[in-house]
Amino acid sequence: MVLVTRADLKLSKGKLAAQCGHATMECTIRARKESPRKLDRYRREGARKIVCKVADAKSLRKVLAQAKKSGLICYLVIDAGHTEIPAGTETVVGIGPGPRSEIDKITGQLSLVS
Repeated sequence: MVLVTRADLKLSKGKLAAQCGHATMECTIRARKESPRKLDRYRREGARKIVCKVADAKSLRKVLAQAKKSGLICYLVIDAGHTEIPAGTETVVGIGPGPRSEIDKITGQLSLVS
């Protein structure tokens, strides 16, 4: 699973972790419904999660569109606005679980969050 975040939001570490948690949970729920075998394999193989970044909302939506077009399990987190950012802010796209080679076609060139 790859979690793609927005660098321009400058979220605190805690907020970023929470948003990534939302993406992970929603992707897992979708995988259980749409592809339980992929989910089982993902869990057996260690449930890898990689966190990358894109520059802004436009780039985040581009990643989401590519994931959808590729038929990958994906989810866009939209914040409720209770803490650091306004309601409706798109924060993270979760992609997977799915074939690493397919996800890497979309996210392999992105920088890791540090």
